[in-house]
Amino acid sequence: MASVYASIDLGGTNIAGAMAEGNGKVICEKIIPTHSHEGPAGVLERIAAMVLDLSAAAGSKPEALGMGVPGLADLRAGVTRFFPNLPTNWRNVRVRDMLSPRLGCPVYLLNDVRMATLGELVFGHGRGASTMAFFALGTGVGGGIAVDGKLRLGPLGAAGELGHQTISPDGPRCGCGNRGCLEVLASGPAITAEGIRLIKAGQAPMLHKLTGGDITLVTPKEMAAAAEAGDEAVRQAIIRAAEFLGIGVANVVTILHPDLIVLGGGVAQIGALLIDTVDATMRSRVGMFPPDDVQIKLSLLGDKAGLLGGIALAMRKGLVE
Repeated sequence: MASVYASIDLGGTNIAGAMAEGNGKVICEKIIPTHSHEGPAGVLERIAAMVLDLSAAAGSKPEALGMGVPGLADLRAGVTRFFPNLPTNWRNVRVRDMLSPRLGCPVYLLNDVRMATLGELVFGHGRGASTMAFFALGTGVGGGIAVDGKLRLGPLGAAGELGHQTISPDGPRCGCGNRGCLEVLASGPAITAEGIRLIKAGQAPMLHKLTGGDITLVTPKEMAAAAEAGDEAVRQAIIRAAEFLGIGVANVVTILHPDLIVLGGGVAQIGALLIDTVDATMRSRVGMFPPDDVQIKLSLLGDKAGLLGGIALAMRKGLVE
């Protein structure tokens, strides 16, 4: 039987897990609530039980586990350092030492967005690219960079935080402490906030109709539908956010001259209006060389990028540098 690997994508709300073969073929997968209030020990016990359940379903013990985490970790030691959005911040939790004996296999950690980048690099559009940048567009804006086919991490595993480049020097304050980060201008909440403002200002009749006037139902997806249905103010709000994203992409292109830019995450599903605007903005702002050979694509793996990145991490024995 072919070797089998396990992947865990730890989030604040849910934990996703999968077992897959080395070619990326998923054998089985599962999602459970995180129950982050139980603290690191409780969450890790749930992860161990989940992996054992997946192993039973796959009929095989994993060769290794790749685990995506929502923050900083010491990748060599398998110790978490700081998770900003989980109780206790998971400071100095020895994840590898706690999970590996339970599972009977090595455990490797990686930031969740860098893990999604690795997934796209190994199993997605990145297979044909030498240098690639991945933008994860969702509640925040995350990212990752691969150069010469290798994921670049830096000493803290934090290299590639593309969402925290400054786009507007006097822009809104970001959670990281900076002003005008790409994240506060082009993330899902940023786009949604403008949709809510337009509803309240009476400038988004189609969005009002689609949501029944309930502002809690406003999402980038609903805004895209409203723009398609004729809400010009909503359309311009999406274009404005896409232009900010295009500036961020142009910065990366100017610095790296990658073969490929991949856009992933829920906001990327806005579709052509977003992608076309990002592409046009990038090409209008890169002037030092012709960017004709730079491709911008939607993630081939979609919401599976993180899980498949965990499989790639396990296969590579954590050797992602």
